[in-house]
Amino acid sequence: MLVLERRTERSMVAMVVSPLIAITLTLVTMAILFALLGKNPFSALAVYFLDPLLDSYGLQEIVVKATPLVLIAVGLSLCYLANVWNIGAEGQFLIGAVCGSWLAVTTHGTEAGAWVLPAMLVLGALGGALYAMIPALCRVRFGASEILTSLMLVYVADLLLDYLARGPWRDPKGYNFPTTAEFDAVATVPLLIEGSRVHIGALFALAAVAIVWLVLSRTIKGFEIRLVGAAPRAARFAGFDSSKMVIFTFAVSGALAGLAGIIEVAGPVGHLQPNFSPGYGFTAIIVAFLGRLNPIGILISGLFLALTFIGGEQAQISMKLPLDLTRVFQGLLLFYVLACDSLVLYRFKWSSRSASRAA
Repeated sequence: MLVLERRTERSMVAMVVSPLIAITLTLVTMAILFALLGKNPFSALAVYFLDPLLDSYGLQEIVVKATPLVLIAVGLSLCYLANVWNIGAEGQFLIGAVCGSWLAVTTHGTEAGAWVLPAMLVLGALGGALYAMIPALCRVRFGASEILTSLMLVYVADLLLDYLARGPWRDPKGYNFPTTAEFDAVATVPLLIEGSRVHIGALFALAAVAIVWLVLSRTIKGFEIRLVGAAPRAARFAGFDSSKMVIFTFAVSGALAGLAGIIEVAGPVGHLQPNFSPGYGFTAIIVAFLGRLNPIGILISGLFLALTFIGGEQAQISMKLPLDLTRVFQGLLLFYVLACDSLVLYRFKWSSRSASRAA
């Protein structure tokens, strides 16, 4: 029978080509889905992936959408390189938005100074880091699966956000809509390009990419992260503590996710409301793996996934395609990325049934 056998050596060419194969397979599958929906596959793919690149508004919106994706994915890459599985970045993203927005709501209508926005960013990052500590400490202290605990906490964060926006933080002048009042000017993220929605959060994303690249490629901490993930036993012999690594990577990942959350709320959205996130925390997982857990690759894949958000919105308007097709595309992409990676790491081998039982 066929069994999977781990390869003794992995091809670097295969590692580079694997994401391209996954993207190609995803596009072919999407073309088939478009045809089944009665749409011209080539026209639909053009609307998704070409039209947003042909005008300045589309390009600017790609940068806006890519900013939170890159920030979150860079933090997640540290976890995954260390073999720590933070699946709850969406919850940390929401909690960061809630913590930072608390200050914006508290100071609303007052004569607060320019210190408000920096304090909001700090609160957002701190809130995300502390929220990420819950699954980290549960794993270190009790041996609980960080996959389950971090994922379950997403729903807690979502319900807390919904309660605050519909309850104590709701704008009394907002015609009963579940939203806070619009943030004051001192509590909003400045724009990089006047007349657009591109804001300084894009610079934070670029800074995160540069810093994490330097940490991974030029520091002992980066070597420790890679070693703990690739060879835990060797890491123990080297004196590296895997428990401390769990806490460190979760803290950094949560901080970046929380920072992305408050930047999104204080930037493009302008206020806090339920469902302000289209699932950035989950999409960032795809961004991280598509980018090969490399900060530069993550920047490129973040822009590509942002393109799918903009293309999906345009396809909904011009071709009457459901917006949920964007999530279908992203789910297919993750499936093909993981499938292709499995074939890079493993190979099929024919094994007789008797031999497998003897083994």
